[in-house]
Amino acid sequence: MGNTESMESQLAVIRARAAPVKLPMPDPAELEERFSIALNSMNLPPDKVRLLRCYDNEKKWELICDQERFQVKNPPHTYIQKLRGFLDPAVTRKKFRRRVQESTQVLRELEISLRTNHIGSALVSRSNTLPSRKTLKNSRLVCKKDDVHVCVMCLRAIMNYQYGFNMVMSHPHAVNEIALSLNNRNPRTKALVLELLAAVCLVRGGHEIILSAFDNFKTVCSETLRFEKLMEHFKNEDDNIDFMVACMQFINIVVHSVEDMNFRVHLQYDFTKLNLDDYLEHTESDRLQVQIQAYLDNVFDVGTLLEDAETKTAALERVEELEENMTHMTERLLDTENEAMAKIVELEKQLMQTNKELDTIRDVYASANNQVHTLRRIVREKDQTIRRQSRLERHAQEGGGGTLVVQGGGTLHPARGEGDGGVGDLSSTSLTLGMTLSPMSNGPYPAPTPPPPPPPPPPPPLCSMESSGPLPPPPPPCAPPLPGCGGSPTVIFNSGLAAVKIKKPIQTKFRMPVFNWVALKPSQINGTVFNDIDDERILQELNVEEFEEMFKTKAQGPAVDVTLSRHKAPQKGPNRVSLLEANRAKNLAITLRKAGQGPELICRAIQTFDMRTVRVDFVECLMRFLPTEGEVKMLRQYERDRKPVDTLSDEDRFMLQFSRIERLAQRMSIITFMGNFQDNIQMLTPQLHAIIAASVSIKSSQKLKKILEIILALGNYMNSSKRGAVYGFKLQSLDLLLETKTTDRKQTLLHYIANVVREKYPGVALFYNELHYVEKAAAGECNVVCDIKELTYYIVCVCVCQCPWRTWCDAFDDAVKHFGESSKTMPPSVFFPVFVRFIKAYRLAEEENEQRRRQEQALMEKLEQEELQQEQEAPKSPSNRPKQRQQESLITELRRRQGGKDSRHVYEGKDGAIEDIITVLKTVPFTARTAKRSSRFFCDPTHTE
Repeated sequence: MGNTESMESQLAVIRARAAPVKLPMPDPAELEERFSIALNSMNLPPDKVRLLRCYDNEKKWELICDQERFQVKNPPHTYIQKLRGFLDPAVTRKKFRRRVQESTQVLRELEISLRTNHIGSALVSRSNTLPSRKTLKNSRLVCKKDDVHVCVMCLRAIMNYQYGFNMVMSHPHAVNEIALSLNNRNPRTKALVLELLAAVCLVRGGHEIILSAFDNFKTVCSETLRFEKLMEHFKNEDDNIDFMVACMQFINIVVHSVEDMNFRVHLQYDFTKLNLDDYLEHTESDRLQVQIQAYLDNVFDVGTLLEDAETKTAALERVEELEENMTHMTERLLDTENEAMAKIVELEKQLMQTNKELDTIRDVYASANNQVHTLRRIVREKDQTIRRQSRLERHAQEGGGGTLVVQGGGTLHPARGEGDGGVGDLSSTSLTLGMTLSPMSNGPYPAPTPPPPPPPPPPPPLCSMESSGPLPPPPPPCAPPLPGCGGSPTVIFNSGLAAVKIKKPIQTKFRMPVFNWVALKPSQINGTVFNDIDDERILQELNVEEFEEMFKTKAQGPAVDVTLSRHKAPQKGPNRVSLLEANRAKNLAITLRKAGQGPELICRAIQTFDMRTVRVDFVECLMRFLPTEGEVKMLRQYERDRKPVDTLSDEDRFMLQFSRIERLAQRMSIITFMGNFQDNIQMLTPQLHAIIAASVSIKSSQKLKKILEIILALGNYMNSSKRGAVYGFKLQSLDLLLETKTTDRKQTLLHYIANVVREKYPGVALFYNELHYVEKAAAGECNVVCDIKELTYYIVCVCVCQCPWRTWCDAFDDAVKHFGESSKTMPPSVFFPVFVRFIKAYRLAEEENEQRRRQEQALMEKLEQEELQQEQEAPKSPSNRPKQRQQESLITELRRRQGGKDSRHVYEGKDGAIEDIITVLKTVPFTARTAKRSSRFFCDPTHTE
């Protein structure tokens, strides 16, 4: 019972100390004043100060109470005075024993005072004690291990301030004494020293000071090699993992934090001689393995680098060889393509000729077939007439005479005699198609209508005659007239418009944006690719609800047409004060000197098109000096004034004769064309072949036709409710597919079309593979063809190239008309680039869609993996959360470094930098960089959060 009561009393005392009596809150004005004083004493960064000022009064008062409760009442210089008393050699052993118990407490209070108060001028007093730390080391106080540890912590607190750090760095013995503290037997003290020295290494100029301190350590401790004692402690104290981690971290930083690569290799070799590499191979600690791996990642293997350099040299030589081979292969491929295009053109010409012959044969066959059918019908009608005539004769013979009345006015007079058995003359005009015999009765026939004069005598009554058989059927009706031989002219017109049915407007659920395409008129559809397109069937196959949802418009005003005509005012040439401008005359003189001939000879050669006298390159240079209108006026005025020509310079005299040539510009152009004609022909032939092949491939592509059908369907779906449905569109509308975007502005209409093709019509996705030589055809210029038609001087040469040119014209005209365009308004330089741009945009849309799908797939897999991981980690204890956060911070740091940002921190002279460095080094291992850097100090706020 007594023990229980004493324990309860001790707990009550602890609670009383832990929860002191709360003082009453002062008024707001005093509260703010005391809160400002507390914030100033904390020495916090500005962002933390702003955060604390946002607290309410209750939290502010708690913060003030906590600050005043834990604040050390004495400033640092008070404790420094006490320490000086401990260092007095005159202190007797008896007094020392009384004070030895107080030293550790004094040092701890000094360390707290240095961390929590403004040190101000106390650093000056503290710096006066730094030279006497050697005395402290040699005194009897050194036997107290905790005192050395707390002294190092005091120095760490001092160096955490800018002023104190500069004083310690500039002191001749301070860093040396810190390094000598590694001889202490306490592993915690040695780990603390190594962390502080590693942080100093990362400060600009600190690495040299640390190496100098270890050189002093080598001298004082009589080491054979530098860092020998450090390696002994590292190998022998393997039971203290914190010290080993700090030691490995220091080795990594001191070796790999220098800029000079040769110096890094030198420091690396210092530890190699101390058998660091062999020792690291047998270390199995997981915590130490992170620092070991960081060190190994930073190691420079000179042999490997040399092998890599040699491999790189060999690889560069191989790359150069491959590039040369690729150049040859490209040339061979170009030649092969030109040969293939030439063969294609030749086959295309043969195909066109064969098609023309086939059309002629078909026409002849159709005409002959019509004639055969007509003849067969005539023969069949004659056979029927002959059989009918024979039947009538047989009836007449069986009736024994009389007159056979035939409707239509014809009469038949049978013979009265019994012996001759013949019939009367049957006129061919009395029997016509469509006649029918009158029915016979037992009574006499009525008197027939008299035939044309002379009329025959009235026939006697015919006796009753019984029909020996059924009457023949009536003849067939008249055949319809042959095509083109008559009939209503509206038949062809109606048949031409039979394929064009009226399209009804489509009422959409949402308001759709307008696709500003250039539509074709219904009368322009015949003979084009749109004649066989059924866009309404496409709409039945597509998900138009998704299409509307993606492309519906937002609430916005009417679109403003910003297409305004821009006219540039013509620029007036500068007023000339002399016959020729100085620079122009100088350049003309240089050009004439290159010719080496007189002005008269040059002008005569230009007038007579003498290409042996003037070369083509000279004429091309001379075309830049064609006289302007102002120069011609000045030269003519000079002549009218009858001023002497000899006083003019050579350039002016040449320009005077040069300007007298009639049609000078046209003559120069003709000479240039004549000189470059063969080169133009050689250049033009592959272009003509490419245009022919591209025209044929575009016209015959069924996949491209399907793509246009999809575009027409979607365009009509968007526009029909506002502008009405169209039956086709101009090719320039393909460029507008990139301008029509979805509601979220992330995709274009072309992206949607690419998705539709991939999902609904996968066989059409590679339609651009059917369009051959389109890019080459788009790059060609056909100005030379116009010159061929205009010039007749080289008519023989023109006839040589006329055949492929005609083939080119026919093939290109067919391809252009196939899309409802005209070759006059759309030359090859406009026609083929439309498809080139469309193919490039379509491929880019496909790639962007695929990239978007991959990103979405990766995101989904990542989310599923995270959910699975969370489900697996849910039943585990929460002790793994700090480790997980550390791993996440490590991954974040590695990603940030891989992102190309500078992982180094620049020392900006602010307080708290040393603590930031030590905190970062405990979180992430040091990773060296090989690039050029301006500083080596960590001070990034991302590492302090």
